[in-house]
Amino acid sequence: MLIVYIMQPEGDPSRPSIQKGDEVKKRTRAVALALSLSLVAVACGGSDDDDGADDAPADTEAGSGDDAAETDDGGTSASDAADDAPVDGAAVVIALGSEPTSLDPHLVEDGSERAINDNVYESLLTRTPDGEIIPGLASALPTQVDETTWQFTLNEGVVFHNGEEFNADSVVASVERMLRLIGDGVTDLDGYYSIITGAEAVDATTVNITTAEPDGVLPARMTWLKMIPPSSAESDDLSDTVVGTGPYEFVEWVRGERVDLVASGNYWGDTPSVAEAKYTFVSESGSRFAGLLSGDYDLITNLSPADVGQAPQVAAVQGQEHPIIILDADEGITADVNVRTALNLAVDKEAIAESLFGGFAAVDPGQLLSESILGFNPDLEAYPYDPDQAQQLIQDAGVAGETITLVGESSGRWLLDAELLQAVAGYWEDAGLTVDLQLPEFGEYLDVLFDRDSRADAIFVSSSNDILDADRQLSTYYQAGGIGSSNSDADLAELIDQGRSTLDEAERESIYQQAVAVAYDQAYFVWLINNQDIYGLSERMEWTPRVDSKILLKEMAVSG
Repeated sequence: MLIVYIMQPEGDPSRPSIQKGDEVKKRTRAVALALSLSLVAVACGGSDDDDGADDAPADTEAGSGDDAAETDDGGTSASDAADDAPVDGAAVVIALGSEPTSLDPHLVEDGSERAINDNVYESLLTRTPDGEIIPGLASALPTQVDETTWQFTLNEGVVFHNGEEFNADSVVASVERMLRLIGDGVTDLDGYYSIITGAEAVDATTVNITTAEPDGVLPARMTWLKMIPPSSAESDDLSDTVVGTGPYEFVEWVRGERVDLVASGNYWGDTPSVAEAKYTFVSESGSRFAGLLSGDYDLITNLSPADVGQAPQVAAVQGQEHPIIILDADEGITADVNVRTALNLAVDKEAIAESLFGGFAAVDPGQLLSESILGFNPDLEAYPYDPDQAQQLIQDAGVAGETITLVGESSGRWLLDAELLQAVAGYWEDAGLTVDLQLPEFGEYLDVLFDRDSRADAIFVSSSNDILDADRQLSTYYQAGGIGSSNSDADLAELIDQGRSTLDEAERESIYQQAVAVAYDQAYFVWLINNQDIYGLSERMEWTPRVDSKILLKEMAVSG
């Protein structure tokens, strides 16, 4: 029996609703028809590039049908689909869309690495499935010694998989290794941790972590920094020495084929139900789906909306992925705020969410943040679809018929990104502009995205937020000088700096909400949609996805 878990776009984001198999199949047929019509409309709108991108990664948010039945207790898991009791000691096979570039938790920004290592390594703090920060390897939330010093008390009796004791020295070794890698310029994670200046052991179970300036984001950062044993601290790459404190131990990585994990016999927490896991790497979404249907896989990531109606089970949750278009607010056709406003009004985002993404997306409320992110502004609403007003603004600005350059990428890095940009190009042409849609290969695209000297008029990116804190996206895309920013708004940059250095959480949230409202009023972006994370599950799999997109084996069970 097919069950779909869909996070509601309104109300409590932690509360899923359920659709039965026949409901989903009817809905899928309607979506398929709408999708075919939308692609025809895009083609008529002047786009000549319709290469697919449905094998790409996608983290996402959501919509569900009005007839979806909510559960009585405010939530459900995939276990409701199973008729048999869970079987302890089971093995599962998980198909990821790409192979990790490394299994060193301090080196790479890699979704596949995280999918594996989140089960092997642990951090001082962690999150509940709905995003609340709670103690992890720390026994309590941190306290502040002063404005730049946070003190953590550690759980006792925790050991690494190699038998080393976890203690304050382990934290110091982990922090110092990360800082060394940042200094050497070899890690993708410098943006997370460069504000940290060091760690000091107070005693065996107490450690202080210091920052260069007051940093209200530090607790969120520490949900992400994985702890390693001191014996690993001098290594330049831990891909073949994967040793953590987590519920699963690393067995082997057969490159190009699989990674194997096994439940740890000395885990300090609860014993998980799943005993073994094999991760395999299948880049083509159709092949992943075929493996799910044949029973080869128990879980596949990034299920295409087109395949929802045929999957044994489908689990979807409000995610963190936000496709947006960055507009150059300083030069060119988009320097005029009225033109930027018109570009927002011209796009029918609801049609894109429903037709192109099969309803597994919601219209982005104009801020690049999901409701689970600290800093989300509930007072903002999406720019409405108003093609007449868009045309009028374009004419009033005197740019009708002029060319706007829109840059994306052609490798399919994000779910349906080429199709999405073709649709946007069609809407903008309807508003009276000529669109130069450029879809270079991914490396060339990154050169455009990060080029600080010459900004394209409009640059597509699909942004996620791993630490569930607004600073992650605001400092990258909103703040002048950020690696993906296209504005020089000094007042906005000052607001973002102020938010980061504010230690009171409620005050910091208020500052971030002001910042996103400023960017909204200035239309620095075209905010499009917020997708869902969509997973395909085998009939025997019992699992509920999380808002932070972590795929934790300890939260899974397999029915008989």
